[in-house]
Amino acid sequence: MDKNRKDQPQRQQNEGEGNRTAARQYNESQRRFVESGKVDDKAREAEKALEGDERRELEEAEMVGKRHAAKEDPEIKRKY
Repeated sequence: MDKNRKDQPQRQQNEGEGNRTAARQYNESQRRFVESGKVDDKAREAEKALEGDERRELEEAEMVGKRHAAKEDPEIKRKY
């Protein structure tokens, strides 16, 4: 069965570690956020959250994130 390439969804090319496309998109979204003028408002919101009832939940989320970051990716040692 012959499929027309136009009918197939486009796949993103895997750029691997150092994905330039993702880095460019991230940088662009950060630039737009800074230019939006909302940085100070969001910083105040974060400060308020840390001083309020959300502090415990935020600290737990931070610890979980740090634990994940500290562990080595098991895929690195995987034999193919």
